[in-house]
Amino acid sequence: MKHTIFGQFFSNPIRTGAICASSPELSRLITKDIGIERAKSVVELGPGTGAVTGFILESINPAASFFTIELNPDIIIALKKKFPKVKTYHDCASNLPSILRKEGLEKVDVVISGLPWAYFSDEVQEEILSSIVDNLPKGGVFSTFAYIQGTILPAGLSFKKRLRKYFSKVEKSQVIWMNIPPAFVYRCRK
Repeated sequence: MKHTIFGQFFSNPIRTGAICASSPELSRLITKDIGIERAKSVVELGPGTGAVTGFILESINPAASFFTIELNPDIIIALKKKFPKVKTYHDCASNLPSILRKEGLEKVDVVISGLPWAYFSDEVQEEILSSIVDNLPKGGVFSTFAYIQGTILPAGLSFKKRLRKYFSKVEKSQVIWMNIPPAFVYRCRK
């Protein structure tokens, strides 16, 4: 249970942010219509146990640079068992610039995030989002999801405003009711 999303949620709900892994419907939706198949570089922030990672691997060009950034060491163990060939950095998403330098990349074309934005303070949201935006090229895409109950929380409302501040285009998908809890996707273009 220690290496499951459910177990990690109950031991540290703020750091984990999810009670269970994303559904296949949500995982498919977060990678849809974002140009991932043409991207030369893709980063997944907060991959958890890899529910979305599998859909990313199915969608990306095999020649694309791809890695994940996960803060929770127990979850990394589960992710590595499922996807042993995927490079994962045990680090904070706000350190994206230094990790890109390690990878020899100036920018990243697509950033996909499973981070629990509604649980983050304004300062943490600002730090991570500015790191993402600063490292996307013009036209680059940021795709993330939000739980519907989080949209009424102050941090969830702040996050939505920040997206509109940072990105030239922000789209919101339909709600995936089959996800636990129900969620939707924000697709944002720089």
